[in-house]
Amino acid sequence: MEKYESKQQQIHHPAALIFPIISRLDLLSPALKDKVEDSCSFKVKGFKVALRIAEKIENKHVKIVADEGGVPIDFAFWIQLHQVDERDTRVRMVLHAELNMMMKMMIGGKIQSGLDQAVEGLATALNNFR
Repeated sequence: MEKYESKQQQIHHPAALIFPIISRLDLLSPALKDKVEDSCSFKVKGFKVALRIAEKIENKHVKIVADEGGVPIDFAFWIQLHQVDERDTRVRMVLHAELNMMMKMMIGGKIQSGLDQAVEGLATALNNFR
């Protein structure tokens, strides 16, 4: 399995405020509000994606995996939190994916770039959260 880690980003809130937000798939989109618990599926450019929250450790991390009938790649995705102090929580995203050599060469750099952009966007959104 290949491992990709995003850059670490700073969020100016305690982990206890952030964790309830990242641990609910229904908060990914207002359209999903109150319709999702720990699994969901959706289409991206005609490609079905099915996700399931496999593990939650309060104020530490959320682990998301591919659910049946969805992504044809075995993967696990973590959103990790580390609280430094009351107004400083660091967030990082980690992806473990089963990629063959060709896939790794074709999309490995895009995965890394995507993770860095995603964690930056998450940190920006959460820093603006009141």
